[in-house]
Formats: sequence, structure tokens, C-alpha cells
Amino acid sequence: MDKPEGITSHDAVQRVRRALRIRSAGHTGTLDPFATGLLVVLLGRATRLARFVEAQAKTYHAVARLGVRTDTDDRTGEVMEERPVERLDAGEVRRALEGFLGPGRQRPPAYSAKHVDGERSYRLARRGETVVPAEVAVMVHAVEWLRWTPPELEFRITASAGTYIRAVARDLGAALGVGGHLSALRREAIGELRVEDAVPLDAVGPESVRSPASVLGHLPAVPLDAAGRGHAVHGRTVPEGDGEPGELARLMAGEELVAVARRESEGWAPVVVLGTP
Repeated sequence: MDKPEGITSHDAVQRVRRALRIRSAGHTGTLDPFATGLLVVLLGRATRLARFVEAQAKTYHAVARLGVRTDTDDRTGEVMEERPVERLDAGEVRRALEGFLGPGRQRPPAYSAKHVDGERSYRLARRGETVVPAEVAVMVHAVEWLRWTPPELEFRITASAGTYIRAVARDLGAALGVGGHLSALRREAIGELRVEDAVPLDAVGPESVRSPASVLGHLPAVPLDAAGRGHAVHGRTVPEGDGEPGELARLMAGEELVAVARRESEGWAPVVVLGTP
């Protein structure tokens, strides 16, 4: 689904539930209300696949507004500080942006869903408490310079799961000595899933539902015969099929996604079973 601006990810899922008249549905990674783009919604038994979708790298088209720091690290927050950006030149900004490439550590925004002392960080921040979430390891796989129109920098970034693009904009501003926040964000891809193939929220209907296997195209497929399917639906190891130790794969009976399994010494051990006996 292509989430429009101005609604929460939760509300988008609720609208999908109503449109499809289905009770069980969930998304695979929150988009802030001001953000747009790809929101993968899993239905019914397929909600069990969320962790495999969420773990993939995500690509965003983003705009950072330099010179203004906010308490939420995005345009929805209160302005905490403003600084001039006239001294910045394009080369300096480009080098700072490219400095995020590769592995690194990132402090999540105070207004985030991270847990701090057993409570969601954003709840503490909303009560006016000082919140400093612990740093986490992140990986920026690619960053593309698109346009520098002072005070705004437009860029595309592909980063590991759990990377906050709001924090990238904040840290970019800090690296340049002027502060910054995220002013626009559009999620373009999650792994191989692209927003160009998504359905607008207002157009969601039964005809827009895809097979569970389609959201796991990054995993290899292992074909099952009748006996293998029987093993998999009961959670038993399937001895057929090659794979590397620890590798994940889709166990397929024709077009049916029967299970997601991990390769072990004795064969493919189901991790999540979708097929029914």
C-alpha cells in the first residue's frame, strides 16, 4: 500500500481491515504521519511473516532542513535552535552526507518507540522528561545526493532495519555545525518490494491482495512434494533441498507458501508455518 500523508500507520491498517472485511492485519514498519510511501500490510496468517519483511533494508527519498533543530528531529516538533546556513557550500554538505555510508552507530530520536527503562521513549518525552535512548548499530548501504537548495538537502538513502532517517537528518546538521531536522520522507522500497507496485490506500480492495510468498521474494524457494508438504505443515524438518547452514528459505508446494524454514544439518526446519494440514 502507498500510504498518504497525514494519517498514522495504525489508521491505515484499520482502513485496510474495513475495506477487506478482515480482522487480522498488521504492518511491517511504521511510517510517521507526515511521511508517505510503501507500507506493507500483512493479512490473516501472513501476519506471522512480519519479522522477515521488517528485517530487510529500506530505501527512502528524504529532505533534510538544515539550520533548524527540533525536539522530534522532524518538522512536526518544536523548534529548539536556529542557525544560519549561508556559510555551507555544496561540497561540504555532500562530504558530510557521504560520511554516513557504511556501518555506524545511531542514537534514536527521543520521540521514538524505543524502550527506555521499560517504557516507550516517546511517552517519556511527551511528559517532559529528558530522554536519551541508547545508541544502536546501523548500516547505510547507499546514499545518493539529489539536490542542494539551501537550506534543504534532498537525498536518497538505503539503510538497515531500525535506522531512523530523522536521526540521519539530525546528525547531518550536527556534523555541519548548524543543526537540522527531517522535513519530508517517502519510503520507496523494502527489500525488493517497491512503492511503484503498491496500491493507493483509497484503492485497496480484494483484487489488490497479493500472495504471502510475494513479500518474501528475497528468500530462495524450495519446492515440496506431497510428503515434504506433510512434514512442513506439522512443523517437522524437510530433508529435501540444498542450502547453506542457517539460511532461510520459502518452502513452496506449487504456488502455496507452506512455511519459512531455516537450513539445519538434517534439512529445512520450519520457523513459521502458514500451510494447514
